Amino acid sequence: MSAPTKKPTVTTKPTVTEREARQVAEAAREQDWRKPSFAKELFLGRFRLDLIHPHPTPPDEDAQRGEEFLAKLRDFCETKIDSARIERESQIPDEVIQGLKELGALGMKIDTKYGGLGLTQVYYNKALALAGSASPAIGALLSAHQSIGVPQPLKLFGTQEQKDTFLPRCARTDISAFLLTEPDVGSDPARLATTAVPDGDDYVLDGVKLWTTNGVVADLLVVMARVPKSEGHKGGITAFVVEAGSEGITVENRNAFMGLRGIENGVTRFHQVRVPAANRIGPEGAGLKIALTTLNTGRLSLPAMCAGAGKWCLKIAREWSAAREQWGKPIAHHEAVGSKISFIAATTFALEAVLDLSSQMADENRNDIRIEAALAKLYGSEMAWLMADELVQIRGGRGFETAASLAARGERAVPAEQILRDLRINRIFEGSTEIMHLLIAREAVDAHLSVAGDLIDPEKSLSDKAKAGAKAGGFYARWLPKLVAGPGQLPRAYADFHPAGHVDLSTHLRYVERSARKLARSTFYAMSRWQGRMETKQGFLSRIVDIGAELFAMSAACVRAEMLRNTEGYGREAYQLADAFCRQSRIRVDELFARLWTNTDDLDRKVVKGVMSGMYTWLESGIVDPSGEGPWIADATPGPARRENVHRPIR
Repeated sequence: MSAPTKKPTVTTKPTVTEREARQVAEAAREQDWRKPSFAKELFLGRFRLDLIHPHPTPPDEDAQRGEEFLAKLRDFCETKIDSARIERESQIPDEVIQGLKELGALGMKIDTKYGGLGLTQVYYNKALALAGSASPAIGALLSAHQSIGVPQPLKLFGTQEQKDTFLPRCARTDISAFLLTEPDVGSDPARLATTAVPDGDDYVLDGVKLWTTNGVVADLLVVMARVPKSEGHKGGITAFVVEAGSEGITVENRNAFMGLRGIENGVTRFHQVRVPAANRIGPEGAGLKIALTTLNTGRLSLPAMCAGAGKWCLKIAREWSAAREQWGKPIAHHEAVGSKISFIAATTFALEAVLDLSSQMADENRNDIRIEAALAKLYGSEMAWLMADELVQIRGGRGFETAASLAARGERAVPAEQILRDLRINRIFEGSTEIMHLLIAREAVDAHLSVAGDLIDPEKSLSDKAKAGAKAGGFYARWLPKLVAGPGQLPRAYADFHPAGHVDLSTHLRYVERSARKLARSTFYAMSRWQGRMETKQGFLSRIVDIGAELFAMSAACVRAEMLRNTEGYGREAYQLADAFCRQSRIRVDELFARLWTNTDDLDRKVVKGVMSGMYTWLESGIVDPSGEGPWIADATPGPARRENVHRPIR
């Protein structure tokens, strides 16, 4: 290793235009589709039921290994985890984390040859749902460590030496964290300010990272930093494995939130931190691609815990609504409450269907599931929040009261308000709902941009546009006629989903097929109408994605119900839940289709301009603002630590 030399501190943040930021994001996404994708085909108006039906199932050996671990984990959750204590003390007890390590929970997704459990994605997600139901903070700890922390990027992109060095540690002893976000950089990584300057056989890191889940207790970090372009160095945003105890790393603050009060989330400062070049994951400039590829399956951890939350909401709603009486009968038998219970039950069934289908497809590795995983995250986080909100409403005043207060006055300590607070972050974690809409929309229109993108690109030459026009003409001549008619118009299509003695699910699959073609026609019309301005129509794109999410959920629910009919003793009940969900979903889809063209998007933009110009400040009079003093965004200038190091590795 070369002798340490002091490197100049970089204090200026990258300044990028909107177009440059989009180019960075575009370069980071996977460009090719080497495998089929059910969701991609759905957005193109092609209902490829054959890609998901019959429902894939895990091999018996994987299922047995998974079930054995779930039994151990359940016993641990029931006997060793005190959720009320974690909420009360805003911290997971060290002995609980040690117990999770001894159980092997840190290495659920790590191959057995590195000391891990080697669980499939299906059983990893079942484990997260179980642990998250005991304490959402523990679910977050395990997920951040394995879904986006050191193990997953090394599994996909690490060298053999890196795997041999770090994976055994991650499997049993070392907690990891993923560090991308900065105080002034969220979903726009083109402005990433943390630098990694090459210096001999090392890189020297400087910068500040925000919202580092597990960062307070982590032993190993995945850090995204910008390598300056220089001779012999391609440069760009690059990923590194960094020892959390390295000289120059300071955890300056342990953050506190409205929910997930037990998570160890902090602000981490890097000052002249030396990282061996051998710890770089992949080549320089590949950091964002590594992060996005990791998230293709990593995102499934959030819908796993959302599905678990739905199951708990259903259990509490059922038990409470049977015990609580109003006007001479249990409140469940009043339609106003019953409709909420039906929504929770049907939606929980659908979330588990989406999760298990996406996870099993990830395990089989036959399909490209980047859109499916993103839809699962988007849909799961939004619907779980709605289910929790409905549970609070069903519980009434007790839903708003804390579990500790309920227990203090002699009632069952049901943390309904806590689950609402804990679930709220899932609409922001690992890509906010708004960002997920844009990410999925980009993938959904990829086929159009690949053939007609140059037509709407203002920087392309006339000759490029002419070539694109010819290419697009051939594609649309073949594609558009197929959107006119399909199996969804045939009364006997998908007859396998209408077995004797069961409700008819085939009608819902025919609806999905017709709606997929309608969705594709709507997308094509919008591109023809707005062309290059399409990317600014975020309201329209969000509704397109939401329709696709509902259609995917309906498909998954029907396929799961049919699988359960053939494998379990409650097939008829599964069919009923799938039918209820699909009927509820169809109402939402019809409304979304109507709102594609009848909405207030243009008026909303005018109002926003008025708000931001100060036109309506008179509307803000008559209040006081209890906010404290200070900048909107904290100073993140690189330099020495300014606070005491609160890093506390758990050994």
